[in-house]
Amino acid sequence: MAYSSSTQDFVALSDLHPSLARPNVIGVVIGKTDVRGFPDRKNIGSERYTFSFTIRDSPTYFINVNSWGREEYIRSLSESFRVGDCVTIENPLIQSKEAEREEKFNPVTPSGYKLILSENHSVVRTFSCYEMDTKLLSLLHLPVKDPQDYYSLGDIIANGQSLDGRILNLLAAVMSVGEPKYFMTSDKRKGQRCEVKLYDETEMSFPIVCWDNESIQLAQSWIPRETVIFASDVRINFDKFRNCMTATVISKTIITTNPETAEANVLFSFIKESAQSGGLYDKMMQQSKDSVNLETIVDVYTVEQLKVKALQSDVKLEPIYGVIYGYISTLNIDDNASKVVRNRCSTCRFIVNEMSNTCTFCSDISSDLKSTFASFEILVDVTDHTGTLYSCYLSDCVAEEALGCTVQEFLTLAEDKKTALKWQLLLERSKIYFKVTLSPSWRTGMKVNVLSCKLADPIEASQTLLRKEIGNKRLCH
Repeated sequence: MAYSSSTQDFVALSDLHPSLARPNVIGVVIGKTDVRGFPDRKNIGSERYTFSFTIRDSPTYFINVNSWGREEYIRSLSESFRVGDCVTIENPLIQSKEAEREEKFNPVTPSGYKLILSENHSVVRTFSCYEMDTKLLSLLHLPVKDPQDYYSLGDIIANGQSLDGRILNLLAAVMSVGEPKYFMTSDKRKGQRCEVKLYDETEMSFPIVCWDNESIQLAQSWIPRETVIFASDVRINFDKFRNCMTATVISKTIITTNPETAEANVLFSFIKESAQSGGLYDKMMQQSKDSVNLETIVDVYTVEQLKVKALQSDVKLEPIYGVIYGYISTLNIDDNASKVVRNRCSTCRFIVNEMSNTCTFCSDISSDLKSTFASFEILVDVTDHTGTLYSCYLSDCVAEEALGCTVQEFLTLAEDKKTALKWQLLLERSKIYFKVTLSPSWRTGMKVNVLSCKLADPIEASQTLLRKEIGNKRLCH
């Protein structure tokens, strides 16, 4: 099949051959890598730059395109289009590919060739989705692998470390998209990272990590609890730090957003039915309780030590779990109930927009009180003899357990009773389990979630802090 326009004819990707003179091709971009620089062997001391992308013009055919050249040219070309755009390429060089070597780091394609772009001889033009042929646009929703060839998240977890290092395909829904985190590597190069949590019928929280700008930008367009992805050729690893299986987007990976397949439709139905029944929220809550086993959290910190560790570059990417023997120094639960209680959607159980009373997931707009229910969302300060952690989250069932009352019971209390309840916990020595994640948008630079807060056993607290102090002195000497 060949596409044509009023000005030129395009050669179908399946008809490409090195003997063709000045071919023109058209396709939708289904994958793309970041720009990278390499030492130029011909010009010592200078660098050549490159990036690659994959275009598709039919359900069965797609091809890899490599670009090499000056930094200015390569960066300008890379920034001119994204995954999902339609491009035309005039006069690319057609080369036979060395499949075994090249497909180790590039997407596997049905073509026996690859396209090379030359700054002096090739031209790339970009079209918006509104100018695209609808046949090309529909290709964005077709996986590049057999739609039945994938692992469920439950299968990956069940197989565990036997899959460590394996390259395989995933079909899953997006639970949440994390904020991109930026950092500097040991050799002074800028890096970035974004973690997305996936779920399906078998598992409610599975991390997939993006390390390149292209996949991070794509992930930012996904809508939690609505988007489904088919990710071909992701790498599976066992994360020793978190003691769990994870997936990583690599240079071979091609991600199809909202695939139009029978298997994806089953998952879409699961998302909708789970939201309507509240089953999704129930599973999430149960799994969140199961996934954080307080007995496994044994590291004890002072506030000062925690702040220092959170700023260390080698731990910026992962959450920090630990225990602080301190006290709640700010707990404004007797000031204004609206500051400590938030409404959740009764249909899907997610927090609703306070201004419009709108659920961003199921778009259920109603002033009927039965459409929402209340849950704790309290900001507290945690203090010990070394300093204070400001604006820590004490929410949901953790808050109910710490306060010793449900939200409904709390809302019926008179102001003096709320004040009395506050002073049962405020400034009392407590054993506080926490989770810390770096968050640039958070005013303190890190987000602290309280996982448990109970009055501490005085003997246990004293002995633990004494052992820690002795241990620190030994390290100093």
